[in-house]
Amino acid sequence: MTSLLNTVSSHIANPFPETRRKGCGFFSHVPNLHTFALNKGFSRVLASTQITISPKDTVFTLPNWRFGKTDLRSRELRLNDAFLHLEYMVGKGQKPDVVQATQLLYDLCKVNKMRKSIRVMEMMIGSGIIPDAASYTYLVNFLCKRGNVGYAMQLVEKMEEHGFPTNTVTYNSLVRGLCMHGNLNQSLQLLDRLMQKGLVPNAFTYSFLLEAAYKEKGVNEAMKLLDEIMAKGGKPNLVSYNILLTGLCKEGRIEEAIRFFRNLPSKGFNPNVVSYNILLRSLCHQGRWEEGNELLAEMDGEDRSPSVVTYNILIGSLALHGRTEHALEVLDEMMRRRFRPTAASYNPIIARLCKEGKVDLVLKCLDKMISRHCNPNEGTYNAIAVLCGEGMVQEAFFITQSLGNKQDSSMHDFYRGVITCLCRKGNTYPAFQLLYEMTKNGFTPDSYTYSSLIRGLCIEGMLDEAMEIFWVMEENNYRPDTDNFNALILGFCKSRRTDLSLEIFEMMIEKGHMPNETTYTILVEGIAHEKETELAGKVLKELRLRQVVSQSTVERLVMQYDLESLPV
Repeated sequence: MTSLLNTVSSHIANPFPETRRKGCGFFSHVPNLHTFALNKGFSRVLASTQITISPKDTVFTLPNWRFGKTDLRSRELRLNDAFLHLEYMVGKGQKPDVVQATQLLYDLCKVNKMRKSIRVMEMMIGSGIIPDAASYTYLVNFLCKRGNVGYAMQLVEKMEEHGFPTNTVTYNSLVRGLCMHGNLNQSLQLLDRLMQKGLVPNAFTYSFLLEAAYKEKGVNEAMKLLDEIMAKGGKPNLVSYNILLTGLCKEGRIEEAIRFFRNLPSKGFNPNVVSYNILLRSLCHQGRWEEGNELLAEMDGEDRSPSVVTYNILIGSLALHGRTEHALEVLDEMMRRRFRPTAASYNPIIARLCKEGKVDLVLKCLDKMISRHCNPNEGTYNAIAVLCGEGMVQEAFFITQSLGNKQDSSMHDFYRGVITCLCRKGNTYPAFQLLYEMTKNGFTPDSYTYSSLIRGLCIEGMLDEAMEIFWVMEENNYRPDTDNFNALILGFCKSRRTDLSLEIFEMMIEKGHMPNETTYTILVEGIAHEKETELAGKVLKELRLRQVVSQSTVERLVMQYDLESLPV
């Protein structure tokens, strides 16, 4: 552990130069590939002649999948049985109960069975059932949230082609999905199409577009977009203006933000507590306390009374500027106003006290926090880790240990959890420092702990150091396992080094470790992220033929990355 700590320390002082990207033989023999546009069974079903249901045909019911054993395996088996029964009966020309079929669609979505959810919609339409707007919109929204915006758009197009109308709420799901993935121009095209169809965009539509505009192109472009929206008769609401106010503040244009804020009534809107909080955060962050106090004095109406967020903004800003005594006073005021502080209320104070090396006050603050039934969270441990940066590693360990003694879990699980949450937030070096102290006090790192350290180093771009963990593990007679290799492969894939991740995969095999489904899934996703979607589809198909990935994994990957059609 000492040697590993020294290695990481030296590399943090002198970050390693970016490793020269090597060509990967896995890709070198593959010609330039184009993205395969999905054209699935939905088109086929809708284009075909619908099944004619005669009046004498009775509606069949599905086996009850919602009651029985509550364990995950049993629930999934019952759900699959219901789906298979639906598929069988519809195939025989029978018509399902619309309520049951709709509920099945919802429940399949909840367990992330995208392909089957869409198949249920196909079967409902194929059997002559007109799905209600709610279930249709739910499915579109579900696909967009899962990142399958392209497939959701295709679904909407096919539904419209065959006479199933789309409403504004459904289009909003598409607009939001596109905006979340940085496709503002495509979102605007979709907006024009929506209006051409006679649908009226609502305030949510405009809010999604404005937020995407300021994030992609800056707040000036977002304001131009707002003007265009209003010129076309659009009516944005206060949420839309709050988004622009946020954009001004994030770009550091505080004076313009104040003027914009003061002009809201002239636009027909009175600022609410969200508006005040946006501006207050910027003023306090810049240390403009007088103006912040003036703003606070105005927050006395029903829609603009201070909230927990307001108090947390004040506490965080005061602590950031070293005014911890004032921050504690605000915390007490918060309690007097009958607001319940959260860990987010205490963490900035703890972090500042740690920065100043005031260990006694840190302990007092933590005691007060726990006595008020507010449990430490991930942010708390990262705040305590600030002591490590001030050369007070043993003090940080002592505080962490004292918190562990008050937990219900075992000390081993607690230490493991602390290391994990530090690595997750990019505090990997303090994690190594605390781990060293933990090992001196009897803690033995396990596979999960090592995987956390590997992931943390990869997050911080320290890929060489992540590799070195393997050699240190072996030096300490700890043989890396499959989960450790998976963590390393994932880290390299996320760093866009899928070529190197495939070399690690080969090393994994050479060392006698059997890859599992997670290993293969990570590699396919890594290839897909490199925009080699056709190759990813071919690899996935081969893996399925060799039966090393499950059918449900294949379905998820095909849907999520729009991979080439597979026999799923």
